[in-house]
Parts: sequence; structure tokens; C-alpha cells
Amino acid sequence: MSPIIAVANLSKVYASGFQALKSVSLEIRRGEIFALLGPNGAGKTTLIGIICGIVSPTEGRVTVDGHDIRAEYRKARRLIGLVPQELTTDAFETVWATVSFSRGLFGLRPDPAHIERVLKDLSLWEKRDSRIMTLSGGMKRRVLIAKALSHEPQVLFLDEPTAGVDVALRQDMWRLVRRLRDQGVTVILTTHYIEEAEEMADRVGVIRRGEIILVEDKTELMRKLGTKQLTLQLQTRLVAVPDTLSAHRLDLSEDGTELTYTYDSQGERTGITALLTDLRAAGIRFRDLHTRQSSLEDIFVGLVKDPA
Repeated sequence: MSPIIAVANLSKVYASGFQALKSVSLEIRRGEIFALLGPNGAGKTTLIGIICGIVSPTEGRVTVDGHDIRAEYRKARRLIGLVPQELTTDAFETVWATVSFSRGLFGLRPDPAHIERVLKDLSLWEKRDSRIMTLSGGMKRRVLIAKALSHEPQVLFLDEPTAGVDVALRQDMWRLVRRLRDQGVTVILTTHYIEEAEEMADRVGVIRRGEIILVEDKTELMRKLGTKQLTLQLQTRLVAVPDTLSAHRLDLSEDGTELTYTYDSQGERTGITALLTDLRAAGIRFRDLHTRQSSLEDIFVGLVKDPA
């Protein structure tokens, strides 16, 4: 199946001379939730702006469902819904009016039934006659999503969709995004909440200094780059790790009551078996143990941090 979005050799140099993107190539699959992660200034906003036709690239090409974003702007843009970070609409308009108006901007006929479905899906139906200025921050965020969905896009960009909202609303939005994905909508998510990407994404892309440094299925990324730790609570304090255990990646706690073994998924079975055998031979006994696996946030921090 062809990708819904194809980015090829995309570069952007601003008038100031700053190069925001450096020969970026990326393909987004149909019907997936793709998390685009990167530190501030990495190029996320520029990349999204170019794909959505808001920013002009210096070099390269972008197609949306086969339509070139510049040569066939109207056809490409019609397929995209964009949820920006900030609400940009008339504060005196009603929810119904502003969402309906967004649909009209794409030259589509009024469809009250569709607007009603969108507002009900976003728990906005009871607020349909309320002015934007009277809504809470969370409700305004929902209005942004409703506006982006008003013209029935195939691709939805969510730029920091849950920034500053409470946990309950965040979980509501997660459920909505999954439902959209199940309906065939491709969702591209940028977020500073790494747990949001870990919870929702099918694939993860990481951008740093204008370059895509990694694109990977989330589960495979965590399997390959994630580490695990086995912590053993010892029956007897140790002063130091015996030399006979030097082959293992062990750290002794300051009080000498815990040993922590760090390992990767690929060496899990043989590594732990060998460790337990060597512990027994060294006469070290433990009374309890627990494991911890690195999160997507741990992996992300390791990828984007500057080398010392």
C-alpha cells in the first residue's frame, strides 16, 4: 500500500540563513498513528507547516495521497486537518458557527449531520450554541479538533493536542484519536508528553537539528533500544561486588542492600541465568527482586541529548 504522505529530500532555509530542515525523507503509512518527537527547535513545526502547505520548502517534494503539495495544493490540502496549539477563531462566534465555517472554507456543502456527529464525539454538543469566549481551555481545545475534522480529512495533524489540559481530558482525546485511526484516518502527533506517544503511537519518528534520525515501530524501538533492570534485594549487606561477578553489569546500592543488573532484551534469558548461577556460586542470597523496563521517554532522551 502506498504511503498517505511521502516526503522526499525536504530542506528549508529561512531568510536569516537558519536551516530548519536538512534533506528530510519520510513516509507516513495510511491509517497509522505516527508520533513525531524532537526537542524545541528540532524542526517539527517547520516540517508540519510544509506538509500542510503553510510554509514553502527550499528544496524537496511532498505528496499527500499522491497529490503534490505545491502543484496540486487544493487537492492535497483538502485531505488534511490541522489542529494547531493555539485557538485562532472569533471569540464571539458560537461553537456550531465556527466549526461549520471551517467546513465551508474547503468549498464543501453544509452537512449539519456530520457537524453534529463531530460535536457529539467531542462532547461539544451541549455547547454548540455557546460562544467560544465562554468555554474552558479544555473545551476550546476540543473546538480546535472539531474544526480540523469538519471537512472529513484523511490525515489529521495534532500539534501538542493536550498541552495544558487535565488528565481526564487527555484520556478522552486519546480515545478519540484511536477511534479516528480505527475509522481509517491517519494521525500525526507531535507532543512533549512522551507518555502520550508511548500510549498511542504505532510508529515513532525522532527529529534532531532538522534531520530525521530514527523512524521505527514503537514496540520494535523499545525492544531494540530499551534496557531492562533487575534489582535484587540482598539478604546480607555487601561491601563491594565480588570480582567473580565482574562479567555482569552490576551496581551496588550505597547501603549495600541491593544489586541492580542492567541488560538488553536480546541477552535477557542467557544473561539472567548466568547471573543467578554466579550469585549462587559466590554465596550471595537475595530475598526479593523486581524488574524495570526503560520507557519511551528514556529512549528519547538518550537519542536527542548532545554528546558530551
